[in-house]
Amino acid sequence: MSSHAVGVDVIETDRVARVLSKHPERFLSRVFTPAEVAFCRGRVPELAARFAAKEAMMKALGTGARSVAWRDIEVLPDRRGKPMVYLYGGAKRRATTIGLDAIDVSLTHLQGISMAVVVATQERPEMDRDEARARLIGVLQSRGLLGDDEQNPDLE
Repeated sequence: MSSHAVGVDVIETDRVARVLSKHPERFLSRVFTPAEVAFCRGRVPELAARFAAKEAMMKALGTGARSVAWRDIEVLPDRRGKPMVYLYGGAKRRATTIGLDAIDVSLTHLQGISMAVVVATQERPEMDRDEARARLIGVLQSRGLLGDDEQNPDLE
């Protein structure tokens, strides 16, 4: 049974502009592939939207920035301008592990913000939902953050 993996991210475009003005070469070479840099040609809204897309993709992968490098995720348009996600290295390995397929991304930017949403099908959930909840409840209880009687509230 497949499900979906979703990630969303919003970033203030000015933040990207500030980092770009302070450390242009280091920021571009650390976060973006050469093809992304060439395509964006220094346009801050385009770079910010791609930064948000990389963050959103990391969320869909379920990793955050752990084990996935920024440049393991590339966002480039197809010939009609639709943004496409390409995965390499750690991102590609993670996507294979969880059976991520059919990745779609949508980018948008206004004057002050840039945003991206990633949706993909996921064939192999890492853990059953009930098992994941039970594991979390156990951790919270072991840390004294949740009592035994609070684990399964009656929601009816």
